[in-house]
Amino acid sequence: MSDTIETLQRKMDAAARALDFEEAKRYRDRISLMRGGASAQDAAKADLDGLHRQQPGAMGLGTSRQCVAPPPGWTPPAKPDPMTSGRSMRGKPRK
Repeated sequence: MSDTIETLQRKMDAAARALDFEEAKRYRDRISLMRGGASAQDAAKADLDGLHRQQPGAMGLGTSRQCVAPPPGWTPPAKPDPMTSGRSMRGKPRK
C-alpha cells in the first residue's frame, strides 16, 4: 500500500510541475482516501469531483438557497394584531 501512495505522490508532484492542477487534485484526493483506510481499488473508483447535480425544483428562481420544507406537524405562528403591536403598557398607569 505504501508503494501505491508513493507512486501517487510522484504522479501528483509531476502533474503539479506540469501545471495540471486538476489532475494533481485527483491524485491528492486518492492519496487521502488511501491514508484514511480505503483500498487502492476503492480509491480509484471513488467519485472525487465533488460536484452533485441539483434536483429539479429544489432551487428557487434567481437564488442559490435550497427550498426549505417545514418539519411534519409544523404550523406557522399566529400573525400579530396590528392594533396592539408596538404599544407596551409597561410603566404606564392604567386608565
